Amino acid sequence: MEHSVQAELGGRTVTITTGKMAKQANGAVVVSCGDTMVLVTAVAAKSAKEGQDFFPLTVNYQEKAYAGGKIPGGFFKREGRPSDNETLTCRLIDRPIRPLFPENFLNDTQIMATVVSADKDNDPGILSMIGASAALEVSDIPFFGPIAGVKVGRVNGEFIANPSAEQLEQSDLEIVVAASRDAICMVEGGAAEVSEEVMLEAVFFGQASIQKILDAQTELRTKAGVSKREIQPVVVDEEFKSRVKELAYASMKEAVRIKSKMDRHNRIDAIRDEVIAALSESYEGREKAIKGFLGDFEYELVREHIIKDGERIDGRDTKTIRPISTEVNLLPRAHGSALFTRGETQALVAATLGTSIDEQRIDSLYGESKKRFILHYNFPPFSVGETSFRLAPGRREIGHGALAERALERVIPKHDDFPYTIRIVSDTLESNGSSSMATVCGGSLSMMDAGIPITSPVAGIAMGLIKEGEDVAILSDILGDEDHLGDMDFKVAGTANGVTALQMDIKITGVTKEIMKTALAQAREGRLHILGKMTESISTPRTELSAYAPRITTIWIKSDKIRDVIGSGGKTIRSITESTGVTIDIEDSGKINIASNDKTACDKAIQMIRDLTAEAEEGKLYMGTVKKVMDFGAFVEIFPGTDGLVHISELDTERVKNVTDVLNEGDKVLVKCIGIDKQGKIKLSRKEALGASLGES
Repeated sequence: MEHSVQAELGGRTVTITTGKMAKQANGAVVVSCGDTMVLVTAVAAKSAKEGQDFFPLTVNYQEKAYAGGKIPGGFFKREGRPSDNETLTCRLIDRPIRPLFPENFLNDTQIMATVVSADKDNDPGILSMIGASAALEVSDIPFFGPIAGVKVGRVNGEFIANPSAEQLEQSDLEIVVAASRDAICMVEGGAAEVSEEVMLEAVFFGQASIQKILDAQTELRTKAGVSKREIQPVVVDEEFKSRVKELAYASMKEAVRIKSKMDRHNRIDAIRDEVIAALSESYEGREKAIKGFLGDFEYELVREHIIKDGERIDGRDTKTIRPISTEVNLLPRAHGSALFTRGETQALVAATLGTSIDEQRIDSLYGESKKRFILHYNFPPFSVGETSFRLAPGRREIGHGALAERALERVIPKHDDFPYTIRIVSDTLESNGSSSMATVCGGSLSMMDAGIPITSPVAGIAMGLIKEGEDVAILSDILGDEDHLGDMDFKVAGTANGVTALQMDIKITGVTKEIMKTALAQAREGRLHILGKMTESISTPRTELSAYAPRITTIWIKSDKIRDVIGSGGKTIRSITESTGVTIDIEDSGKINIASNDKTACDKAIQMIRDLTAEAEEGKLYMGTVKKVMDFGAFVEIFPGTDGLVHISELDTERVKNVTDVLNEGDKVLVKCIGIDKQGKIKLSRKEALGASLGES
């Protein structure tokens, strides 16, 4: 049976319908706002696979070309691999819902969000986040929801829920907030160096904005009337756990305080092997249970040590940042490079400058666009001492790269001031906590090393939270294990003036506004410390570009002269680029960027363009070439494709009987422009130029 509910979000009506499409899924809804519609389904296997000890949740988001009235490009004319935007939206849906399934629910589960209609004003990603929760709510899949997502902007100091595309262009922040009735689940977004206080207010404004959407989901669940599956409780063999604890607890207590990540992990692995060997006869085949118990002990011991003793795994207190070292200009041929090391996390980051030809072309539901600032993040398996057959970027790499790109793009100079395409590549060489924030720091250093005039250096820091009852510990610059064992992971990037990017994932309820405020303030302290360390290598952008970077010179011509530079079928501009080796980019406004490493070639190309677009000026001298001789005078070319008439009366101070007595085709002659009529015809005089030199005009 079909059921439908409606709710208001940011002044727009969101409709959620179930029972009409995809009825064989465990749960399916269509979420619509304006002309944007998203079909979201939720399906879970009837039982978990034998021996499975993790929750296999898969989230897929796809934009159908027909949704925007388009036919896909390419040879096959069908949707292909997910775009970066689709991948990032998958992560936005996944992160807030993943912690909301029962711990002992291990069935294969898949959420699929399909954009089936798209206008240009309502974000299908936000509707998909709402739809994922609603589909789970109306299904029999156990889920501790509902949750909802909203995009928040701020224009002229006023927060806006569900802002339009036009409003976002004027907004000084853009964040996505996912929340339940009483808890923030996830935050992701960027800002134009706004204060921590503003970001915090934006987060809780977003939570307040979605309450009606949550009410609508509860109403829809009631209408659908689907009962949730019964989940068998996990039965723990307390006797076996006690035996493992007796053998391992004291050793684990020592192991979790080993400061080196690899040494710590090796010792924990050794303890596991020792326990398995000791229990091999009486508890054969229960290796997974032993590993699970050891994980529980590690969780308890690390958190207890932090809460009670104020000391972390590597011996630091809660606020101390790991040792930082930075180096720039270490790759001779890269345009800019930096090596950023913080503790056992290290990123090698390179900046490359290109021209408009290097811009990334993006084809989406909303048409084609170009991107001139690109950041790519790589996480090779050797960075954590592992092997892997998958070397192409996955969802994690794309997500971390997008976060770092968002953090840095606010300080990139405007195109008119710096007409380059900029690509940053970060290769993680070692990882033990927040390589994405190391990418932000290294990216900022590499751009300054490349001479890119960024407005301010940017640094990033990863923060964590341990909460046991009323006891709270906020951790600066977390390790990988602290991320895994903690209750909140949030990354804050920004300048000395304010925040440029924020990513927050909260695994528990009870994280109050006051806790988040304290955490953001502590993150600011850490960020300023890191910025200070970065200045030891370089504090401001270099004044000169690398010798290997292209030089771009900008000139302007009249827009009606563009066709003269391009020529028929692009023949003229190809001739210029082939003869000089430069790259030329012409904009409709008449702005021309000429890029080359060779100054002489650049100057030559500029002169060729100037000659093609030059216009005669009355009273000015020109050295021209006689192109045609007539009885009444001679036509002299003063610029390529531009000529004027020297009337026979203007050939000499004395009367001339025949033009050929003075000029013949091919002669070089100095002439003066003595007039331009209303039709644009140029009048030239040899007589007026006699005795003058070209530099006099």
